[in-house]
Amino acid sequence: MTFDAIDIKIMNALQRDAGQSLETLGADVGLSRNACWRRVKSLEESGAITSRVALVDAKAVGLGLMVFMQVRTHSHDPDWQMQFKRATCTIPGILSVYRMTGDLDYLIRARVPDMDGYDTLYQQLISQVPIADVSASFVMEEIKDSTALPL
Repeated sequence: MTFDAIDIKIMNALQRDAGQSLETLGADVGLSRNACWRRVKSLEESGAITSRVALVDAKAVGLGLMVFMQVRTHSHDPDWQMQFKRATCTIPGILSVYRMTGDLDYLIRARVPDMDGYDTLYQQLISQVPIADVSASFVMEEIKDSTALPL
């Protein structure tokens, strides 16, 4: 996909504030409301914009502890992978799951209320899929956490 300067401006503006009106967005990027709407729809249809969401403050909703779980497995067969994918996609506190290269097989990013919440999440995961080893690191300070891509 190729994007022109206006497409880039639209995507940057929507990454900052997806709730702004089309009038405001159009004025910011130099388009009329209708032309701006057509561009946004085209970016959505092409898959460049996958969704428009509200970001919720985790601490405000009682999910103040972020944890990164490093997962190692003895099995790499397709059935285990499907079982792991199904388990991680259904546990609400799990936000991101990545299959990794190197010594680590998977990295999970999760949000929980506290250590008891982490233990509950951990127990849910290991009850659904056999895992060789899980270690966890807890975030003490969030220095930068952004969803905006550098366009």
